[in-house]
Amino acid sequence: MATAALNPHQPTLKLDRVEHGILTVAIMMAVLLQVLDTTIANVALPHMMASMSATQETINWVLTSYIVASAIAIPITGWLADRVGRRRLFIWSVIAFTAASVMCAMAQNLPEMVVFRALQGVSGAFLVPIAQAVMFDINPPSKHARAMGMFGMGVMIGPILGPVLGGWLTENFSWRWVFLVNLPVGIVCTLLLLRFMPSSAVTRRRFDLFGFALLALALGSFQIMLDRGEQLDWFQSWEVWLEAALAASCAWMFFVHLAMGRQPLFDPKMFADRNFSFALVFMVVTGVLLLAGLALLPPLLQRLYGYSVLDSGFLTAPRGIGTLISMMLAGRLTGKVDARILIFAGISFLGLSLWQMSGFTLVMGSRPIIISGVVQGLGLGFIFVPLQSLAFASLPPSYRTTGASLLNLSRNIGGSVGISVVTALLARNVQVSHSDLAAAVTPYTVPVASPSLVNQLGGMGDTALAMLNAEINRQALMIAYLDDFHLMMLVTLGSLPLVFLLRKARQQGAGPPVMAD
Repeated sequence: MATAALNPHQPTLKLDRVEHGILTVAIMMAVLLQVLDTTIANVALPHMMASMSATQETINWVLTSYIVASAIAIPITGWLADRVGRRRLFIWSVIAFTAASVMCAMAQNLPEMVVFRALQGVSGAFLVPIAQAVMFDINPPSKHARAMGMFGMGVMIGPILGPVLGGWLTENFSWRWVFLVNLPVGIVCTLLLLRFMPSSAVTRRRFDLFGFALLALALGSFQIMLDRGEQLDWFQSWEVWLEAALAASCAWMFFVHLAMGRQPLFDPKMFADRNFSFALVFMVVTGVLLLAGLALLPPLLQRLYGYSVLDSGFLTAPRGIGTLISMMLAGRLTGKVDARILIFAGISFLGLSLWQMSGFTLVMGSRPIIISGVVQGLGLGFIFVPLQSLAFASLPPSYRTTGASLLNLSRNIGGSVGISVVTALLARNVQVSHSDLAAAVTPYTVPVASPSLVNQLGGMGDTALAMLNAEINRQALMIAYLDDFHLMMLVTLGSLPLVFLLRKARQQGAGPPVMAD
């Protein structure tokens, strides 16, 4: 066990080069465990549905249980890390996540799978925020940008690689290997953390049960509303109205309690830091673009271009390559170049990529997909690294774990909202575009649409009409996808003015020491 103690009020913990390298590897392994599992199970759902005799609606609870449990658990990361220590919480979270993964692989029915996925979500919720805080603590301020570049590689590339890895495992082995693959990684990660993870300070502070209950109800009902809305036709259903009302009322009461309570779940002083507050907004936008884009592109490639699940995964991989390149560059440039300039460049790259995607056609090859993916990856990397540095530059070190959990929660909420919005608009715009295209099909524009000609051709006429309708459906679906990409481009460009509200980074002092355990 490492003998050094990590103090949340001291900005840097000094480790020798070997310990620093091994601990960084262990932390990144834990991050990849959690981030990969947010998307790796998606491609295995059809196989799980057949294996467990589930319906399309009920099998979605495999994803929903994970998302809702994670969203509810993330906000208490800061309090729990203070209460039991980061080291204990991090190691036990890795162990619990690995065990839950094995239980998911062994699940025999849907209720068992939903329970085990919820356990995965709770234990995995603590991994990314603590990992991010520890990366700040074991690196001096001059290397924070590089540390965030490495950390961001796992956070941003994990969702991209998840469908590829999940598709390969499912096609070549079984859907159970989507979860079993976590076992060897989790064991190695746990052993490294037990040996090299430093102990941390423990702070005895009261748990805000009332505030947590309000926030949990708000997040839980909001996530369920987003997940169920498309199936229930949104606000045509009383269930969606009930979930929306519960989310809104609980969120309002939570913010009132946060502002007026004696010891709320989060210290309101955190939000007085302008850069941190605006970073939360930017992370919502980043979540929308990262996860909503991943929700749109693979189905587009499979439904309209005929690519397999695995091939569509490989075609989304160039976005990860672009992210790798830009994160390495941003890690070296942050501190030398104003971070706000890098964020501005990143948003511009994202807008350019979405403009390219809004020009996709049904007769193109894979080259435009690859190019737009690389450009989008460049944008994501140039946003994530300098944004993290700015968010924590003037935030006291004692707030790092809570701050990291809020940033991750913001990204997850943005992703959930983005996926729901683009999916709902896709379904709506398909209907609108189909209606518009069908209205233009007349016997004068398309002779085969003439009833008399159809009657003369007999069975061939019916086949021709069916082929015509199928082409209209294909064209309408393509138009709907392009509309979504165009909307995402407008959201991206609309966030550009927020860059000018950020302040130039200034480093925080060491602050007062506290007693370590």
